[in-house]
Amino acid sequence: MLPLRLTPLHLTPRQVDLAIAASGLCGGLLMLAGHAYNEGEHVSPWLRLASLLAMAVLELFRRRRPILTVTLGGLIFLAGTFGGILTATVIMYTDLLYAGTLYGPRRTPLVLQLTGAGMTLAIAGVIASHTTIGNALGAVVWAALIFLAPVWTAVLVRRHRDQAETERLRAEQTTLLAELDRRGAVAAERARMARELHDVVANHLSAIAIHATGAQSLARRQQRPQEDPLVAALAVIRENSVQGLAEMRRMIGLLRADQELPADHRAPRLDALDSLLAQARAAGPAAGLDFETSLDGDHGELPAPVDLAAYRIVQESLTNALKHAGRGTVRLRLSSCPERVEIAVDSPYRPDAGRTLPGARAGLVGMGERAQLLGGSFEAGPVGELWRVRAVLPVGPAAVDEGERR
Repeated sequence: MLPLRLTPLHLTPRQVDLAIAASGLCGGLLMLAGHAYNEGEHVSPWLRLASLLAMAVLELFRRRRPILTVTLGGLIFLAGTFGGILTATVIMYTDLLYAGTLYGPRRTPLVLQLTGAGMTLAIAGVIASHTTIGNALGAVVWAALIFLAPVWTAVLVRRHRDQAETERLRAEQTTLLAELDRRGAVAAERARMARELHDVVANHLSAIAIHATGAQSLARRQQRPQEDPLVAALAVIRENSVQGLAEMRRMIGLLRADQELPADHRAPRLDALDSLLAQARAAGPAAGLDFETSLDGDHGELPAPVDLAAYRIVQESLTNALKHAGRGTVRLRLSSCPERVEIAVDSPYRPDAGRTLPGARAGLVGMGERAQLLGGSFEAGPVGELWRVRAVLPVGPAAVDEGERR
């Protein structure tokens, strides 16, 4: 036998008011139908029905018009006291007092408590003047239950509700302050990193570019031909140092979030692959390398994170080939389709090349991280006489989301 699961009802405030009005009205009608009232007062049941209907209508506006409903409900209650009233009407009036205290202005609880206390004392005085003290005390208890108990209950509920709202606002403020502190710490760390890059790395690149330019001027004064390996090497050094300086300034601009990047500092894309290959071919003869490329598919509409990651992986692969590969041919194959981008770089493998250089294998780690952040795959290692690099970058919403989270 399957267990019975009860799911709580989630009613809107308007639905709650309708339920209260309908319940009070149905209860009162049952009392009228069963003659559950004092018939000795010789009051027409239609008068009791009219007060019942009026109180039920007021219940529909207990939240939106609390002061008006309490006032009209009090008048109906007083009229019914002298002309006959149902118990259901009295209960609905106590609910109007409760709602007026809970949803009314801040001064409403005090006003209703003073009014209720005055009504209680007035009723007790009238009864005491015509009957016994015992009857007056009973009337005090009866009047307090009607006029004061709902107000006191609503005061407690309102106080707890206000405290909960205060705690919620305090928690939100604490969360906001913590987030502001975190952002401030991140901004300070980014600014510190930007200063270090600018003061150390960028200055060294600037010095390399300046000295390379000076060496080129000296070579021209010595009337060295353009085919001279020294002149070609100086040109490669200067071009790479200038490009590295531009990349460094772009990184500094990204770290300093308060600065707007110039148009020439935008992230590189595969559209600039021709200039990257031209630089590699210019530096290749000094290392005994030739470069062959094979481009398949249209890579002009790739998402920005995929485009940047593909460019950086190709750039790092070519740089590693210039630094570590043996003499021979470096083959680059780049293919793209609507689902993915595949990068393959094969270069002559030279065992033990570059293992003692500072930062060795850091580029391979960086390429692998770029591919993994986009949900792709990356492999690099020797296969026979070749060093193979394989990267697959998916193209789609997942890759775009991963890039934005970076």
